[in-house]
Amino acid sequence: MSHSHSTNPIQTEHLEPQSKRYRDTVKITVIGAVVDTLLGVVKIIIGFAAQSQALIADGVHSFSDLATDVIVLYAAKHSQQEADEDHPYGHARFETVATVALGIALIGVAIGISLNALSRIFEPEVLPTPGVFALLVAGFSIVAKEVIYQYTMRVADKYNSAMLRANAWHSRTDALSSVIVLIGIGGSMAGLWYLDAVAAVGVGIMVGKIGWDLAFTSLRELVDTGLEQERVEAIRTAIMCVDGVKSLHVLRSRRMAGEALVDVHIQVEPRISVSEGHFVSETVRSKIIKEIEEVADVMVHIDPEDDESVPSNTALPMRTEVLRLLGEQWAGIEATKTIINSRLHYLDGFVEVDITLPLSILSGTVGTSLDEVRNQLQMDFDKVADKLEFISVIRLQFS
Repeated sequence: MSHSHSTNPIQTEHLEPQSKRYRDTVKITVIGAVVDTLLGVVKIIIGFAAQSQALIADGVHSFSDLATDVIVLYAAKHSQQEADEDHPYGHARFETVATVALGIALIGVAIGISLNALSRIFEPEVLPTPGVFALLVAGFSIVAKEVIYQYTMRVADKYNSAMLRANAWHSRTDALSSVIVLIGIGGSMAGLWYLDAVAAVGVGIMVGKIGWDLAFTSLRELVDTGLEQERVEAIRTAIMCVDGVKSLHVLRSRRMAGEALVDVHIQVEPRISVSEGHFVSETVRSKIIKEIEEVADVMVHIDPEDDESVPSNTALPMRTEVLRLLGEQWAGIEATKTIINSRLHYLDGFVEVDITLPLSILSGTVGTSLDEVRNQLQMDFDKVADKLEFISVIRLQFS
């Protein structure tokens, strides 16, 4: 039996906190986008005016942060949408596809920056010396981007948002690239003419690495790469702590943007009721979602036995056919006319049958003890089981 709930309870049960989370996410991201835009424009203008290739490259890097800010805003808006008929698992993968495109674009920009800087290194006569304004802009960029990093990280920690943490670190890489630029400009002003171009190559490499990380991580998500092994083990531990779970033999996971989906097969006692099996599965699901922060939904499949190591039950007849065949064989047993209930257990490639009879039937024969009647009835039903090869046992119960 399987149980799945596609609607994230965080979205339906805590709408107001989610709305505040959305507002705070938009606020900090817009602030970051404005800063990225201003820094990008100023760096490129001053870079051309001060003749600093490294500062121009760093300005392009700032615009790469702006592109990331746009993705965050897009994702924040669309993550509020419910799943629909065309997107039953939600819209999170739109963000993933956009991230792949951004990563590829960043790699292209990085290659262009690096090739241009390398060509200038091998033509020292065209290498200009940056001015003091370039130095000041690089220093201001370091301070501004570190402030944005700290502010964004504070909001990310408040809402435990992996997406905002990633954007915060993207801002910090811009600050680090500005440090490289600062060193390059200072070196060029001190007479080391090649340092500015070398610093531009360094920025290009950093932009390329960001692009590769974004694209590669998102491509892994698009091909349904599972969670990291330590997260899988944490999920496994959480499941095995649930009372009623004997073992688990299938555990699959995949990412959807900042969230994860999990499928698990758990084994329970084979003869518990359907309602108890459902209760165990619901407990497993809620425990995983509560303890593993990135997990948004869990599909729990209940198994009465390890179906990877026992014979398949798929060829066995369904309940209606089983009862029809049993009825043909036990037609001569008078007690079958009083059957209260019958339960079937499909286990180990066979069908086990539990029959409930009225307790009064044991006292129906004068001069015969209850045990003798019970034993005779069991013998009669055992003969029926022997005639049907798919029946392993018929157990009698009295109520």
